[in-house]
Amino acid sequence: MDKNFYNEASGKKLGWEPSWFGERYFDDKLVREIKKWQRSRSIAADGLCGPETFRRLWTERQSEISNYKPESKHFSNYIVYNGEFHPIEWDKFVLWSEKGGLEAPTGNYYDYSGRPKRQIRYFVNHWDVCLNSKSCQNVLNRRGASVHFLIDNDGTIYQTMDLQHAAWHAGSARTNRPSVGVEISNAYYPKYQQWYEKNNFGQRPMIEDAWVHGEKLEPFTGFFPIQLEALKALWQSIHHATSIPYETPTNQFGKTSTKYEQNVAYGKFTGFVSHYHISKRKIDCAGLDIKSMLDEIYCDVEVSNE
Repeated sequence: MDKNFYNEASGKKLGWEPSWFGERYFDDKLVREIKKWQRSRSIAADGLCGPETFRRLWTERQSEISNYKPESKHFSNYIVYNGEFHPIEWDKFVLWSEKGGLEAPTGNYYDYSGRPKRQIRYFVNHWDVCLNSKSCQNVLNRRGASVHFLIDNDGTIYQTMDLQHAAWHAGSARTNRPSVGVEISNAYYPKYQQWYEKNNFGQRPMIEDAWVHGEKLEPFTGFFPIQLEALKALWQSIHHATSIPYETPTNQFGKTSTKYEQNVAYGKFTGFVSHYHISKRKIDCAGLDIKSMLDEIYCDVEVSNE
């Protein structure tokens, strides 16, 4: 067997690089390093990174993923997709293995460790009806649910698991398996404005003219501007990492759709959506003008390329 060819094919299929073993190329040196790594863990030392070796390697990296962050002059933070690092241009970003990080417990998501790279089709936006992201994570843990990202009141983004896993955030396997989700901290009810002021966040903007599923909602609290900026930075990183297009369901006037969209719920759409696009029983994130925000990203990209 040509072990170099095998490892290269395995790397392409499973999504690992020689650098995971401290090497640069798929060559004999890599085979020797794989054997050394296998012996140290009582795995048959054949020098091949097959499914068993890859699962063990992948799991170990996940437990301390922040130790593998690339050193770069241009980027300091990265989202993680199948063990690979993708830059995010946002200062307040915390991985699950970093100090202060929030982690989804094993058993609260579809675990795709050691499998071929998960194909992601769309990104689902939620609000959490909690006072902060830590409270949201605690609620998710108790419910046996999960989400890939949380955005706190101050704009801090938390990644709770590798995007390779499918979080339980959008109601069914049909929608969870091909998607990524974020919970944006927002208690929703105006009575909590005092809490935000007391904790030095200031009052949230009020949303007074939001419609969803053909009904006008009672006034509710919206997102802080810094949360929306964090969300755009996250969308951009997700776009580059997964190739999800900058698209969202729109109405006949080209505006963000405010209703359930069957093509989204049945996995026939790829882009950025709100939870209500997937379920008639959900209203989050009513008032979030995804189309306008995506247009802003387009403009920012065009300006930076000039």
